[in-house]
Amino acid sequence: MQNTIDTIYDRRSVRKYIDKEVNPDLVDEILRAAMFAPSGCNKQPWHFVVFNDKELIKEIKAMHPYASALATAPVCIMVCGDTQKEMAQGFYQVDCSAAIENMILAAKALGLDTCWMGIYPWEDTMAAFTKRFNLPENVKPFALISVGYSEAKQERPRRYDASRIHYNKW
Repeated sequence: MQNTIDTIYDRRSVRKYIDKEVNPDLVDEILRAAMFAPSGCNKQPWHFVVFNDKELIKEIKAMHPYASALATAPVCIMVCGDTQKEMAQGFYQVDCSAAIENMILAAKALGLDTCWMGIYPWEDTMAAFTKRFNLPENVKPFALISVGYSEAKQERPRRYDASRIHYNKW
């Protein structure tokens, strides 16, 4: 398992996966990490729908305009926010984002790769997912996460930019 800093630096959005199943225990570990994310007043307003049926994943891909990563992904996780459990209006988005960050870093640490594909804030896309998966009125589809083994190794880019850091003033 990688150390935390290397995991952060090496994580990439992967859109092509090899044809290899993901062990359900690894998916559970990723979801466990998600649930350890911070949330406003510890309300934990998240729900996760795990898809591992290839035909269903293809259907989901067709529902989302930017879901090319699902063409070869063996697992897709839909992250949803529960508006009845958020600390205040608009907080489920922040809390679910923290959970997703934990998910994608945990996946990388476990040797898996991911791609985060937002559903929110596109109202038509949110409505389509809500209808297709019969989500309760208070549960909002937020994002899709593809999970699998990358087809190719991706190099670590240079992203650090000191010009974006400001101390005590702009």
